[in-house]
Amino acid sequence: MKNMENNYRSFFSKIANYSFYTGVIIEVLLVLIDKSAYTNPIEGQIFRITFLLFLVKIVFTRYSLKEYMAIFLFCALGVVSYCATGRNEVIRIIIFIAASKDIDMKKCLKAVFYMTLAGCIVIMFLSVTGIYGAVSLTRDYGRGSIETRYVLGMGHPNALQCMVWAVTVLGLYLYGEKMKWFQYGLVLLLNIGFFLLTDSKTSFLVTFFAIGMAFLAAKWRYIRGQKFIAGAGIFATVGSVGISVVIAANAYRIYDYVWHFDRSPITLLFFRLNEILNGRIRILVENNRFEGTVQTWSLFSRPENNYFFDMGWVRLFYWFGVIPGIVFVAFVIWFLIYCYRKKDYMAITLTAALAVYNIAEAHIISDYLARNYLFFLLGGAWCGMLKEVGRNKKKNERRKGQNA
Repeated sequence: MKNMENNYRSFFSKIANYSFYTGVIIEVLLVLIDKSAYTNPIEGQIFRITFLLFLVKIVFTRYSLKEYMAIFLFCALGVVSYCATGRNEVIRIIIFIAASKDIDMKKCLKAVFYMTLAGCIVIMFLSVTGIYGAVSLTRDYGRGSIETRYVLGMGHPNALQCMVWAVTVLGLYLYGEKMKWFQYGLVLLLNIGFFLLTDSKTSFLVTFFAIGMAFLAAKWRYIRGQKFIAGAGIFATVGSVGISVVIAANAYRIYDYVWHFDRSPITLLFFRLNEILNGRIRILVENNRFEGTVQTWSLFSRPENNYFFDMGWVRLFYWFGVIPGIVFVAFVIWFLIYCYRKKDYMAITLTAALAVYNIAEAHIISDYLARNYLFFLLGGAWCGMLKEVGRNKKKNERRKGQNA
């Protein structure tokens, strides 16, 4: 009888794992297709398939009562978000994270890493051989002159450098602790090479920051040094959100600078920041409603909030609402504290790199789950985070009993 029960469990476990990994593979392929010159006409239908695959994983996975309660509460948030906006991304993210229980997330992310790397190489190869996709684009990129920048099949130089950034930061998370100093140097040189082709400063600068932080996290073995890395990562993450909110609240100053000739010190400061961000703040006020600014935010957003712009943290609050945005940011901060206690400094480094990049670019705030490695990290940690809360409560109760 026990053997039969074990066989059933093994069978259901295989179904669950195969469903999860099939969903992940499809999601990665969707990211690669999006970055190529091809337009996918059935993308929405494929998202429904991956949603069902992750749902199958949940059905065949055993959860504790506390875990079921957490899934239910977050799903309720996802349903409210869907009813308010018509967007299904929140519920898709929740189902994916819930489905990640019992998955070896490092193994999963290695699969994502090699698939993404191979896919990018294929896209670039097809481009340089003239089979599919442009090698370079010559046009005005908003800098006041005609420029030739390389795209290598990815449609835009920023998209190419973005994928180099994505592969680099994920590779650092997976292999950074084992890398030698000269390997870090080679990774930096590779990124410099692509930067010379694309001239995409944002992606390169954030990658430079990530490489330096990962190197220190891997090689700085002193306790104070590791605490510094953890503190810097948490500060960078929280600070990136704060800066983005301040930008969204003051974007109107760019409009005042141009049309009302406002030259106050605070307006000049944001005008300079807009230049540093290559006009990304100005985009928020180049429409009638100033889409993306704080005045267009609401608790759970609305269907009309579908304007596209860079600046990921601003897009998060604009597309999905203040409450879902706060919940996500709080979840990320909780995760960072959990990583600090577990001494997982590479996870903190990856999170910080994603967060800082999210100030200027919206690569990880999109329809594509496999763009945002944070979802994978949160998926691999959420059960442990809940258990830690339970253990801390028990410890506090014991202390109270001893004091009494």
